Amino acid sequence: MAHPVDVHVGKRIRHRRWLVGMTQQQLAERVGIKFQQIQKYETGANRVSASRLWDIADALEVPVSFFFEGIETENADMPAEAAADSVPADILGDKEALDLVRSYYAIPENQRRRLFELARVLSDVA
Repeated sequence: MAHPVDVHVGKRIRHRRWLVGMTQQQLAERVGIKFQQIQKYETGANRVSASRLWDIADALEVPVSFFFEGIETENADMPAEAAADSVPADILGDKEALDLVRSYYAIPENQRRRLFELARVLSDVA
């Protein structure tokens, strides 16, 4: 069974890769490994060594600490009512959410601000 930290780091690798629109193959080539190894890292099946994590962080243009962000809150006990009312801790793990973010930033800035205000008003009414 995979260690929860390895799973979390793998998810963060996948999130960042998706966010920048990079394939597993492209990341593997930048790091100098096979894409199957990236798959194993992303699922937490294989543990990422410190030096490999450094190389992955460099390829994805983030600090190494990025891969550990949110790990404290992911394992924290949260009352069921609070969990139901909040945004999931793993929101960027959802492919649809990442596609939404990419699409949002593809919109011209002035229209994006108006869309943001509309979303804010709609969420206040819900």
